[in-house]
Amino acid sequence: MRSETGFDPALYDRFPTKGRRPKGEEDALRRIWCKPKGWEYLTVVNNNYVGIYYLGTAFLFFLMAGVLALLMRAQLAAPMLEILPQGTYNQVFTMHGTVMMFLFAVPAVEAAGVLLLPQMLAARDLPFPRLSAYAFWAYAVGGLCFFASIFVGLAPDGGWFMYPPLTSKAFSPGINTDFWLLGIGFIEISAIAGAIEIIVGVLRTRAPGMSLDKMPIFAWSMLVFAVMIVIAFPSIILGTLLLEIERALGWPFFDATRGGDPMLWQHLFWFFGHPEVYIIFLPAAGMMSMIVAAVAREELVGYRLIVLAMLATGFISFGVWAHHMFTTGMPPMTTGFFSAASMAVSVPAGLQVFSWIATLAIGKRSFNAPGLFVLGSITIFVTGGLTGVMVAMVPFDWQAHDSYFIVAHLHYVLIGGMVFPLFAAFYYWIPMVSRRALSEPLAKWIFGLMFSGMNIAFLPMHLAGLQGMPRRVYTYLPGQGLELPNLISTIGAFMLAAGVLLFLIDLARNFRLAPGGGNAGNVYDGGTLEWLPSELYSTRSIPVVRRREPLRDDPKLADDVAAGRYFLPRSATGLRETIVTSPLLAEPQYLQIMPGPSAWPFAAAVFTAGFFLALTVQAYMFGWVSGVLAVASVLRWLWETDRPVEQAQVDIGAGIMVPTYVTGPSSHGWWAMVILLVVMAMIFIMALFSLAFLWSNQPGFWTPPPKIGAALPVALLYGTALVAALAARRLLPRGAGRSAGLLLLSVLAAGVALWLDWSSWRASGLVPQASGQGATIYALQALQAFATGTGLLMAAFCAARALRGLVSLPRNNSVDLTMLFLAYTAVQGLVAALFGRAFGMP
Repeated sequence: MRSETGFDPALYDRFPTKGRRPKGEEDALRRIWCKPKGWEYLTVVNNNYVGIYYLGTAFLFFLMAGVLALLMRAQLAAPMLEILPQGTYNQVFTMHGTVMMFLFAVPAVEAAGVLLLPQMLAARDLPFPRLSAYAFWAYAVGGLCFFASIFVGLAPDGGWFMYPPLTSKAFSPGINTDFWLLGIGFIEISAIAGAIEIIVGVLRTRAPGMSLDKMPIFAWSMLVFAVMIVIAFPSIILGTLLLEIERALGWPFFDATRGGDPMLWQHLFWFFGHPEVYIIFLPAAGMMSMIVAAVAREELVGYRLIVLAMLATGFISFGVWAHHMFTTGMPPMTTGFFSAASMAVSVPAGLQVFSWIATLAIGKRSFNAPGLFVLGSITIFVTGGLTGVMVAMVPFDWQAHDSYFIVAHLHYVLIGGMVFPLFAAFYYWIPMVSRRALSEPLAKWIFGLMFSGMNIAFLPMHLAGLQGMPRRVYTYLPGQGLELPNLISTIGAFMLAAGVLLFLIDLARNFRLAPGGGNAGNVYDGGTLEWLPSELYSTRSIPVVRRREPLRDDPKLADDVAAGRYFLPRSATGLRETIVTSPLLAEPQYLQIMPGPSAWPFAAAVFTAGFFLALTVQAYMFGWVSGVLAVASVLRWLWETDRPVEQAQVDIGAGIMVPTYVTGPSSHGWWAMVILLVVMAMIFIMALFSLAFLWSNQPGFWTPPPKIGAALPVALLYGTALVAALAARRLLPRGAGRSAGLLLLSVLAAGVALWLDWSSWRASGLVPQASGQGATIYALQALQAFATGTGLLMAAFCAARALRGLVSLPRNNSVDLTMLFLAYTAVQGLVAALFGRAFGMP
């Protein structure tokens, strides 16, 4: 067998080991991974707790958004009702869409990943537990404050898509829109933090032997999901920043009268918005594939094809965004391309559906609670997919666009593709974290109400849309044939809500949290590793994986794992640990020392939320104080990390020795930094796209840039910054002080280059308030200033650690990661300086 890292696969034959483990090892693990008490529940970082927190908060947002939906359906039950005034209705439908898409759908599947992946991969935890805690608390605190805006009449009212010019200062002068722009912006940052955690966790913390072709399908789906977030979400982060800057400072990115273009917002928004549908669907599809195999008691049909289908869905989905813009006057060739892509993306989704049907057909299927929701999901999702192919046809879309037909299609796709799979997952995996399983008899009533209510609510909307009912209206006139379909839809919505209410009753009766063992167990006979006996430290030992469903392959595996006969049966260093493995074949590489509970991620999240919310209500002093405290909290939590332990190498089982500290491309921190730089690069690329888009669409507002020769000193300085950053790592063996000095020199060179570039644009007479060109050029400068400022903090952090003697020699991860960041900053600045001048002539 080939090796990826030089590890000898024959060493796996040493497992399971023989004999009994020494007494006290389990007690030591329980002490190290102890249960929180009192206020410690706010500082806990274990995935068992953070995942439950995350999932519970996401479900709370689902319930609150559902109440808003019932208010809308009550308003539309009959013509000319006045249950909700027009302004309030606009806020309600905006908040419903925003909360469902941003605060429920994506966080819910991300939460499922945080909760399930360490157990499925047999890792002690995800590689950055404090980052998971920070992401959750930022999402929870910020999201709840954002939702509270509806109770004081300050909720956004421009739709969950926030199209300008409707949301510009001229037409939305209040701070309602700012709540959306700033609130959603930092919630997306939280999603990206979770995505980084998931990518590194899936690729680097799998159980030894779990090569990519042995990974559970859910892990594959979460990997594709996280990569799509890294690529798609930067677009909406940039879009919200640009629109907020336009509203606050008057820079005309989207103002067509001053060289901007409102179409730019649609491109930025939908480059995120349509892939988000598949970002939501793919993890749910991964859950479905896992549950279908368990329900059918049969190995999933077409495992490799499903993996390819997920990869294809992720790839094709980024060529579909203008599917929402067919009525905006795009050229026929452009609409033809996006129409073809919109139909093509249904092929890999269909492949997964046929795999589920085939698995159920050949297996010994049972209509238990997860099985019912699986069947309901397939039925509803396929219906939504068929209407999706219809609206992918440009002539039909011209007729149905912005009608209730689109509302029906969207809800069939999202409820069938995400909500029903999530309820199937609740019934299937709750026994893993609860002392009691949920009620099977009550589940049949819940499914019946939800399935029938969903179809009664949304099937008539197709008819209402084809009859001409536009979406986003708070009432309609009598005598148009819309009374009956709207009344039926309202009845169906309340039936669906009754099913959810019954589910809440079932939760209250049966859910008893047991994250540290003593749970209900493998009720539905799953074959993957999350059903191993576990406590707060996950499994007693980390098994060698030889098949996709290890529990069915080896009936003795659970007993051997619980007896400590595999990898890491004890704490080798007396600290929290997990094994980091290679990305392809999952060969053991080193032992990661994991951080424990800390109050600093919670403090950083609260101050981050305070920063954005204070800016929204224009409490600038409080906002900047919160921002400084947020940065200080992050630096304080990082100060405790990156410290090698005394043992350079440890035995992780059967005499296999691995190092406890690794730097460079093999380290998990390096991987996380590279992913973060991809996020920053995507934001930067979208900013460059914005400049090119305005240059091609508003040439009359373009002014000549500074001559290209003026960029020569800028280029030389950025080159100096790049060389200094790279040299800092090479000179580290000669002393931490020299390395820190070079990092600071790199920041200084990048800062001077930025100042020279800004000065040359300023001298050319270009100002950001005058034109879209000026606004975009200065936005690029602002992005570069942010990167340079962040680099300064990182370099100063390394210098402070060097002064305290905390920089390990001859290699150190903090220096490595700062070097990577500063090298990227130098390259970004150089590209920005040249690109802005390249698009200079009208």
